[in-house]
Amino acid sequence: MAADPRRAVPRTDVLLAEPRIAAATERLGRSVVKAAVGAAQDRARRGEIAPAEVADAAARALAGPATTLRPVLNATGVVVHTNLGRAPLSAAAQAALVTAAGYVDVEYDLATGRRATRGRGALAALLATVPGAGDALVVNNGAAALVLAATALARGREMVISRGELVEIGDGFRLPDLLVATGARIREVGTTNRTVLGDYADAIGPDTAFVLKVHPANFRVEGFTAAVDVRALATLGAPVVVDVGSGLLRPDPLLPAEPTAAGTLRAGAVLVTASGDKLLGGPQAGLVLGDAALVAQLRRHPLARALRADKLTLAALEATLRGPTPPVRAAVGADAELLRARATTLAGELAAAGVDAVAVPSDGAVGGGGAPGLRLPGAAVSLPAAYAGRLRTGDPAVVGRVERGRCLLDLRCVPAAADEVLLAAVRAVQPAGPEC
Repeated sequence: MAADPRRAVPRTDVLLAEPRIAAATERLGRSVVKAAVGAAQDRARRGEIAPAEVADAAARALAGPATTLRPVLNATGVVVHTNLGRAPLSAAAQAALVTAAGYVDVEYDLATGRRATRGRGALAALLATVPGAGDALVVNNGAAALVLAATALARGREMVISRGELVEIGDGFRLPDLLVATGARIREVGTTNRTVLGDYADAIGPDTAFVLKVHPANFRVEGFTAAVDVRALATLGAPVVVDVGSGLLRPDPLLPAEPTAAGTLRAGAVLVTASGDKLLGGPQAGLVLGDAALVAQLRRHPLARALRADKLTLAALEATLRGPTPPVRAAVGADAELLRARATTLAGELAAAGVDAVAVPSDGAVGGGGAPGLRLPGAAVSLPAAYAGRLRTGDPAVVGRVERGRCLLDLRCVPAAADEVLLAAVRAVQPAGPEC
């Protein structure tokens, strides 16, 4: 009688001692490794692989990192892509994360041995970037910055805001719902398309905590419109708080219509809130800049503790502010001619390998609530639409966009150094037979 092949499946203790698997235990932890070993053993017992292949199968399953997050080549043409993690960090910010992963002096003065201001390096970098601000505060995201300001300054009182600025900020979250949750009352003025200075003046009274101005995140209203700028609002006597949203701290010639933190404060705002992971190009963070006494009031509020940024965020933010041009800024300013040249070269190499590939013009977008409607001329490699799904699930994952029955791989956010990786990814999913 033939021996049961399942008896030949290696024992768990033998597999855990195998050098590759033992090394994975150090990197990923025993529970993860045991699960992978057990899964490989089960495959052998079901006859899917030979007993001799169990160790190889387990080692392959453990080859990746400890996180289930997968790196993605962003070929959508959208620079600040929320679903892909918004801003990719610069090399300097990535190095700062490694430093901050261990024990660091985030809230400790090494010279005196006493407690120190949390994240003082990041705060100093913010104030150096926006010298017109009296003080700065960092919390865990942009919405948190605005919620903290509303809670600390307007709870039980009114915020005056234009109806045209009561926006939805994504994933079903609406600004009025967030603001009402703070305990403040919203005093709406004007209409969806037109709000004038007199509308604000008529609404301001003893119960007004501040006038709130919100930069439209991802839409434009055109035609018969009117809006009031910060400089005019500041003449009405009530404090003006402005959410500039996209996190542009200083003017950028590529984005002349985008409000900046520095310009908004100069125009008379007492506080500005913004995101750190959009046009600033840093980690997810909420920034508050402005009047020192008001920032101190927010810092002392109990909610600030629940919303505070961690050491990794503070380190990456400081490195972004002090370091080289972050990838977001490079992608927004990418040269259209260079993008076209790269697309032509890549499409030519793919066509020579039998892929239906051509270089085409492609307009990118800032995304993430920055510069809505602004076209960023560039180029893409156009492939049959069937490639979109194959590339998304390939290794590495490549996310493009489908337009008019074609998969477009826009090169704006793909570093030139990754062109060979992109070529290999397309070739890896190329069908064996003729393409449709």
